[in-house]
Amino acid sequence: MNDVAIRTVDLTKTYGDVDALGPIDLEIHEGESVVLIGHNGSGKSTLLNLLAGTLEPSDGMARIFGSDPDSIHVRQRRSWLPDNPVLYDDLSLREHLEFTIRMHGGSGDESIIDELIERLGLSGREEDLPSQFSRGLRQKSAAAVALVRPFFLLLVDEPFVGLDATGRLAFLDLLEEARDGGATLVVATHDPEVIDRFDRGLVLDNGSLIFDGPAVDVRPYLSGSVLS
Repeated sequence: MNDVAIRTVDLTKTYGDVDALGPIDLEIHEGESVVLIGHNGSGKSTLLNLLAGTLEPSDGMARIFGSDPDSIHVRQRRSWLPDNPVLYDDLSLREHLEFTIRMHGGSGDESIIDELIERLGLSGREEDLPSQFSRGLRQKSAAAVALVRPFFLLLVDEPFVGLDATGRLAFLDLLEEARDGGATLVVATHDPEVIDRFDRGLVLDNGSLIFDGPAVDVRPYLSGSVLS
């Protein structure tokens, strides 16, 4: 079995008297493709933000590649696509991609930029500003920014909201290619049509992990009949 990419022990997040998550004990190995399921408020975004280093745990710990989620070592190896991605309104799409890839050691002229623009259906919009984009175009642009940099771990929160069918399939294909290249994927979604594209499924309910197994077996939870 591959080395552990993500380990949590008694990972907990509370807001005042509200238990948002945990305690969660979890191991995800390098190269695993994981889909994260749960109703709104179940703790999916909280877990991903803890792993992304944008939240501090209230108790317990999370380790990514053996280090703290906010460490330089992890930030160099992790890409993060949140539910509400931030794009700079004074940079064009191409400038976003060039800036991102340069920040991670590239020269800015890599062919992956043009490939992502084409595959995600952004051709003709690469010189436009995000302020001119619809929700779907902003989501595609944020996906391109997350994928253009090198990474060993990709965390994604609800990436398919606002995407058309073509964009959704293109993004799924890019995720599978990243997994086939050895990356670890953790993707939170409500979309039942994408479950079969992942290997492992996790289900959260009221901050607790209630299922951990093959992704195809999470379908009963998507209907809401199992979740409280």
